[in-house]
Amino acid sequence: MKLMPAGYVKPYVKRGKNDAVDAEAICEAVRRPTMRFVEIKTEEEQAILSIHRTRDLAIRQRTQMANMIRSLPREFGHILPIGIEAVTAFATRHLGGDHPDMPEIVNGMLGIQCYQFIGLNERIEGYSKMIEQHALLNVDARRLMRMPGIGPITASAIVATIGDAHQFRTSRDLAAWLGLTPLNKSSGGKERLGKITKKGDHYIRKLLVVGMTSCAVMTNRSPEKVDLWTAKIIADKPFRLATTAMANKAARIIWAMLRKKQEYRQPAF
Repeated sequence: MKLMPAGYVKPYVKRGKNDAVDAEAICEAVRRPTMRFVEIKTEEEQAILSIHRTRDLAIRQRTQMANMIRSLPREFGHILPIGIEAVTAFATRHLGGDHPDMPEIVNGMLGIQCYQFIGLNERIEGYSKMIEQHALLNVDARRLMRMPGIGPITASAIVATIGDAHQFRTSRDLAAWLGLTPLNKSSGGKERLGKITKKGDHYIRKLLVVGMTSCAVMTNRSPEKVDLWTAKIIADKPFRLATTAMANKAARIIWAMLRKKQEYRQPAF
């Protein structure tokens, strides 16, 4: 069995939209020598990814709830500090009976929202522990967690999503699949590279960028622990551009570690 991305089959659809035309396009596309196929995931990999998807949904819901909790007190002159931790502390105090000076109806609605927010926090923590347990039981995930900026959540998502790294011929193929390579706009013999494509799996790309952002922040606190390449790119490039480049490099290192079953090697300082 082979799976093809629907976007790669669409150019072979001649006209109209029916089952016969779609089947003809699939037969034409599958015979192309340059066609790319999607690796079929195992049931275990799909099960692990279901935890990631559920956790990601809960995080988005928590963000929405946090914004709502901020907005109601703000209308009455009570402004909360920035950060989820500040909202969590406020929600805990509110449920404990420490209500701000607002109408009783507003405090009642705010209490319902705080209760839901605390419940989302507990569910996210539970999902995170389940993912961490999977990462500790998986050999490849434990190997990836030795990389700076790669924690249990990122390692588990990478192993469950990528599966067999041999489906990618080169490390750049994996980086391109994650949307971390520059968009090629070359024409007339002139090479022009634009922003990153942002195609592929946005979840892993987000985790890698967030992890590399954490590494970049740590470099400012402990510059003596930073390798030469990382120090140079952080110093020469804008911060967000540097962290994206670090995520690109991390994806290539991950490909080598998964494909060759090698441990992470710290670069020279």
